[in-house]
Amino acid sequence: MATEIVRVTVDTLAFAVHQGSLEVLLIKRKHEPFKACWSLPGGFLTQEDQSLEAAATRQLYEETNVSNVYLEQLYTFGDIGRDPRGRVITVAYLALLRQEELELKASSEASGVAWWPVNDLPNLAFDHAAIISYGYQRLKYKIEYTPAAFNLLCDKFTLRDLQTVYEAVLGRSIDNRNFRKKFLSSGVLKELDETSQEASFRPARLYCFSEDNFERLPDRPVFVF
Repeated sequence: MATEIVRVTVDTLAFAVHQGSLEVLLIKRKHEPFKACWSLPGGFLTQEDQSLEAAATRQLYEETNVSNVYLEQLYTFGDIGRDPRGRVITVAYLALLRQEELELKASSEASGVAWWPVNDLPNLAFDHAAIISYGYQRLKYKIEYTPAAFNLLCDKFTLRDLQTVYEAVLGRSIDNRNFRKKFLSSGVLKELDETSQEASFRPARLYCFSEDNFERLPDRPVFVF
């Protein structure tokens, strides 16, 4: 009986919020299979990779020029037929990024790299549409019960900026008064002696996330709106 070779890949699902829209980082494939289709950054595990996370970090940098980001293992996808090259299992990672801090650059293995709105995606290679859908639902859960939303923000932000992130991820409007009341009473924000300088709005108070305050809370806050 022949033994089927099972190979392992890593893929990174990177989200960011831009102009009120939740977007995902994709590359345009230069080679078959799925040549000219868009996909998540990723590739095969090699003998040189010390760990799965190291492989994901390497692939993300090589294909998009994005580095020094926190990766969280999301899920393992291994259905038969997900890859036309044979039995391939992929370990997906989640990254939450800030677009304004990044300079994207496609590698020699990709013909393009770009951010795409999560609700307006192109045709995707492999089962990457299912991976994005799964990761999107996980992100909605994470921002309600963890401080994950602050990874999508600059270190200093207004309450309007914070609300924009929540609305982008949840895909709906949130009552402004209830949102501000809940966050200001949560104890996780530190008010700064600074205001925003955005020309289109009145100067607004700036805040930062206090991880120390969050860790000291007796009960973790629930940000459900």
